[in-house]
Amino acid sequence: MFARPLAGIFLPALIAVGFSACDVDRLSKLRPGSSTTDDVRQIMGNPSLEWRDADGTRIWEYPRTPEGMVNYMLVIGPDHVLREVRQVLTEENFNRVRPGMTRDQVRYLLGQPAHQSRFPLKQETVWDWKTKVEPGMEWYFNVHFNDGGVVTGTSTNFVPKG
Repeated sequence: MFARPLAGIFLPALIAVGFSACDVDRLSKLRPGSSTTDDVRQIMGNPSLEWRDADGTRIWEYPRTPEGMVNYMLVIGPDHVLREVRQVLTEENFNRVRPGMTRDQVRYLLGQPAHQSRFPLKQETVWDWKTKVEPGMEWYFNVHFNDGGVVTGTSTNFVPKG
């Protein structure tokens, strides 16, 4: 009788914990300053997206959305050595999103969104990232873009589960 409601609450949390546990294990094998691009690929797989900076630095994106609450950016120097591992879904980064930013700037900052929703009457698209899971609800950080692909604002919301 209670199996279905409990599965609806606990299954997404278990999936998120499973991703997280796998990531912790994988990331613990990487050593900034000595792990190479080949090491990163072997341990983490291919990135979902690669950003290239003017100095030859590459940033590899490893999103864990829509179920997860983390997105990783692995910074690889021009010498093909891992420099840094960043979990980019943080309050600090959410606070950096400002009106006037482009979609690419937001994606570079936060990684792949969990969802993208188009609202034709408002002439906007909203991207969201899951930030917190509590019993019976999930919290999201939202970025609102106009039809030109420019940030007009941010918001937060929760979605009841169960």
